[in-house]
Formats: sequence, structure tokens, C-alpha cells
Amino acid sequence: MPPPAGLPPWPTPSTTRLTTPTPTRPPPRTTHVRPPPPPPYTRVRIPPPPPATTPPPPRLEPAAPKPAAVSTPLPPATVSATASSSTCLDCVHFGKCSGCTHEVDLDKPPVLQEVANFFKGHGVGDFTFSRGRLSQWRCRAKLAVRGTPENPLIGLYQEGTHDVIDIPECRAHHPSINAAVKLLRQGITELGIQPFDEDAGTGELRYVQMAVTTYNTSIPVDKRYEQGKVQISLVWNSRDERSQNAEKLISLIEYLWRNGGPKSSVHLIHSIWANFQTSTSNIIFGHKWRHLKGERDLWERYGGVDISLDPCSFGQANTLSFNSLLHKLNKYVPRGSTVVDLYSGAGVIGLSVAASRKCRSVKCVEINKQSKMSFETSASRLPANLGCTITWHNTDASVEPVHWLEGSSVVIVDPPRKGLHPSVISALQKVALSERKAYKAKSSLAKVKDEKRPWILRAREAAVHVDSTTTEEGSETWPETLIYISCGWESFKKDCKSLISSKAWQLENAHAFNFFPGTDSIEILAIFKRESEAGQKKKKKAKKKKAK
Repeated sequence: MPPPAGLPPWPTPSTTRLTTPTPTRPPPRTTHVRPPPPPPYTRVRIPPPPPATTPPPPRLEPAAPKPAAVSTPLPPATVSATASSSTCLDCVHFGKCSGCTHEVDLDKPPVLQEVANFFKGHGVGDFTFSRGRLSQWRCRAKLAVRGTPENPLIGLYQEGTHDVIDIPECRAHHPSINAAVKLLRQGITELGIQPFDEDAGTGELRYVQMAVTTYNTSIPVDKRYEQGKVQISLVWNSRDERSQNAEKLISLIEYLWRNGGPKSSVHLIHSIWANFQTSTSNIIFGHKWRHLKGERDLWERYGGVDISLDPCSFGQANTLSFNSLLHKLNKYVPRGSTVVDLYSGAGVIGLSVAASRKCRSVKCVEINKQSKMSFETSASRLPANLGCTITWHNTDASVEPVHWLEGSSVVIVDPPRKGLHPSVISALQKVALSERKAYKAKSSLAKVKDEKRPWILRAREAAVHVDSTTTEEGSETWPETLIYISCGWESFKKDCKSLISSKAWQLENAHAFNFFPGTDSIEILAIFKRESEAGQKKKKKAKKKKAK
């Protein structure tokens, strides 16, 4: 069936089901005591060092005078003086919306002191915390659409329920997201679009995803963030574009584009996509996507490289803080390294490292095949003379992980909130001990090289190959550096203790980033070094000298 009038030809439907997880929510909120109204301004004071019996507080990185530009790698500081003049949330939706769990001291997540104590207790003396922008930081949001055409509700579920709380004035959202939500609400009312009814399974519009891009080289650098454009993805309650309610979808898309597109009085919308979903599960997205209006590729500048993210690809919500993390991470990758990036997604970290550190090779390993297209598009913008072989492999990193560690001097892991798979932990422990107990690693490696199962062999083949140079295959190099990025503090603690308990890895540096101000969630960047045999001997000699 041809597409309805006014739209380009439908692309060939995808047959792959997207397994995008439900949005991660902060831990449940227990008690909220609203403080007295804050003064007109709030000074951030670093307390004096506590007594010697307790660890000192983490070092706060200074605030930048303006939001950092995304056209160049961000400096360590990510805080805007204007955006972060107050550390109070001051949001009318607090107490009803489940997005934020506390409304004061946004620059000091409750878990921060525990994190600082943990790293201090493990010998990290220069732990730092980047507080980031404290309001209008969220550049990606998935919102439920419920209610009625006359009174649509667009927001998050109330804690412990499936009742949607309308959040039109969310303080965390980038201003362009709130403006796009307002326009969508008007379109639903004027066109009589039926929001989804979970109990009955009826209605037309189930969810909406808003993603902001600040990549616009036609305007001054200091204006790019505040003038971000929004990619809108409408999750429509039908199997595909041939459904009976397709005409309403077309009407809504035309309304949004007419009032928010490039020819409107205020250019707000970058592009519009449709996703078709009829499942009764909690999965937000279905497996069929259609690009309908605007530019297909949503570009952003991450870690010094141009990155394109499809709406079905994972993207960080706090782009400024993520850029700050990448800037810090790149410093720990020696130039000319051979890198493996496990749980790589669309390869943002791997591509950034490849370009900024002049690596010899970078292998990206990701289980979600939907990320392949974004990786290919992003890799096409890398310099032709990069001098690095970059590959992207669509496979599960937990299956024969020793294979992926072989030949790499640096391993980067960015696992989901539950942490590393036990098989990855085990492989990291074995290869780290290979200098002293080489037979363990070689024994595991022999099994990998003798693999006969065709599906395992196919998984090792590169799904995307950017051939800038040639590297030796089958190298017996093992990682000397482990870079761990964590969004789950409890799982990181467990994995960290496992890695250092066997004396295989030594924790050397750690940094925290305030990716979700207003919650107790914190992003960790931890650097581990492999304990070499030479290092062990030096420590033993030093201990003997002290004993004498």
C-alpha cells in the first residue's frame, strides 16, 4: 500500500525487534521535607577538611563561566555560572513526579560521601566530582502520553503506579523539550488525537521521545546549546503505517512540522519519526521505525568527533556531562594503544578514543544490532588519514570474552546498571595474571582459537570495518589498563572488589559525574592498572626495606 498523501515513500519495514529497555528510574523516594525558600542566591562552599580520622571530601571541579561548547572537547568543568547559580530544584512538579528524589543540594547527591569514602579507603587520593549543569540538563526524554484529547497528560509515571503525571514545566528538561511538549499537547487537542489507554489497550499515541541536538555550525558557539532542535519520535498504537488511524498520524505530523518546522515562526523541530507498537508489555518501542520529516541523521559532537544517533540507539541524556566524562577518559588512553570497547552501543566512546588518541586499532563490541547503522554513519565522518583500524562487532561480550581481550592494551567497559557479566570479570582476572601465571590465559585462549561453532565464529567477524591500516592478528598482548564507566554504584562496588581482591588489578584513579541532578544516581569513571610481575617485586622489596 502506498504511503498516504503528503509523506515520502515508506522505507522497507525492519524485521528486527528492538529490545530497548524501559527508562531507568532513580531509586524510590522515601520522605520529602521541603526546606524554607532559598535566598536569592546560593553560595557553594567547600567545607574545611574533617579530622584525620575521616576521609576528606571529594575535590569539586570548578564551574565554567558558560555552558561548554559541543564543537570542541569539553574542559573538565561542566557547570554554567548562570545555569547553576542555585543548587535548589525549585520545580512545581516535585513531590508528584517520580523523576527527581530531592530538591536541595543538587550539586551534592546523597550518595557522594559514600562514594568518596569508598575510593579513599582503596587508596585513591585525587578523587574528583564534576557537579555539572544543575537545571535544563536533560537532552533526551521518553514520556508517556495519557489522559484525553481535551486534557492530555504528557510526563512520567507517579512512583509505584501507572498514573501519568503531567510535567509541562520540568526543570530538568532542556527548554526545547518543554516547548516541543507544549506544541504536541496543542496538536493532540486540536486534532482530537486519542492518548493511549493502558487498561483497554485503545487510543492512538502511546509515548513520545524527545532528543535534542545542539549541533549547528551556522550560529555562534555560545548560542548552540540554548537553541537546540528536537527530534520527535511518536510511538503510535498500530502495527504499521497501513492501520486505520494512519490519517490521524499524518495530521499530527503535519501540524507539528507546520508549527515547529523550519518554515514556522520558531524553528523548534529537527525531525519527526514514527514508531509502531501494539505490545501490552512495558517495552516502549516496537521494532518498526519510519523517518517522516526533516533530516534523517541527528548529529552531535561527542569527545571531539561527530556522532549520529538514530532514535532507536541509546544516547546519554546529559550531553554536557557526558562530554566532560569523555574528555577525562581520553587522557587515560596512551597514544598508539590497541583498544577494545565492550558494551559499546553505537561506538561513541570507541570512535572518540580512536580519533583523539591516535590508536592503532579499536574494536567495539555490542549486542544490540540496531546500533550498527549509527556506528556506520558516524564512522563515515572520521578523517581519512586517521591511521587506525576500527571494527564494530554485533555479539554478546560475555560469550568467550577472552577472545576480545586478546591483542588489546586497553579495555573499556560501559556495562548496564547491573554491572559486568561474571564471565567478563573472570576473563579480566585471568588475563591480568598472565605475566605470572601465563598458562591460565593461554589455556583459555587455546579453547577460543579452537572454536568450531559457526555462530560463535560469525559473531567474531566485523559487522563494520573501517580499514585505515593493518594490524597484526593473534597478538598475545593483554590489557594493561582497564577503564570502567558505571551508572550503577552498587554493582560497581561489587565488580571493583572482585577485580582487586585477586590482586590482578590495582585501582589507581576515580572520578564521579553528576549525570542526573536531583537524584541519588551518580556516574563513575574508574581507572585500573594491571599488576605486573615487576611491580610486585618492587613492592616486596619496598616492604622489606621498611621492615628493616
